[in-house]
Amino acid sequence: MTYSHILIAIDLTEDCHRVLDKASQLCGALSCQATLVHIVEPLTMAFGGDVPMDISLLQQQQTEQAQEKLNILAEQHELLKENNCHLRFGQPRQEIHQLAKEQGCDLIVVGSHGRHGLALLLGSTTNDLLSGAPCDVLAIDLKDHSDE
Repeated sequence: MTYSHILIAIDLTEDCHRVLDKASQLCGALSCQATLVHIVEPLTMAFGGDVPMDISLLQQQQTEQAQEKLNILAEQHELLKENNCHLRFGQPRQEIHQLAKEQGCDLIVVGSHGRHGLALLLGSTTNDLLSGAPCDVLAIDLKDHSDE
């Protein structure tokens, strides 16, 4: 199967460069289009929705910083153009699935730390993305294998 449009979902950590490098290689090999997305989660989700203060200024700062980082990544990676970089606000699974549908993507590329134990019980974005994905999902392994 060949892919024509890849949606690259990143979290803006240092690991996202590994995801972008792999996705760039894939896009080059397949001569396909790429779209980049980062999802800013509402801070109320992180605190369980029960926050006793106004956090709108913090949320605005978080969103502005994410946009700045996304712009820098777009400049660093040649496969990305400004018009195909998206910053969304909401629940990652829903936003990534929605953007994949809107853009007609046939593959979602995301990084995976392959966590176990408590982190696995709490869930991960990668595992969550698999459920009901509108297209194939490729998880890039981000674990450090230097000890193996």
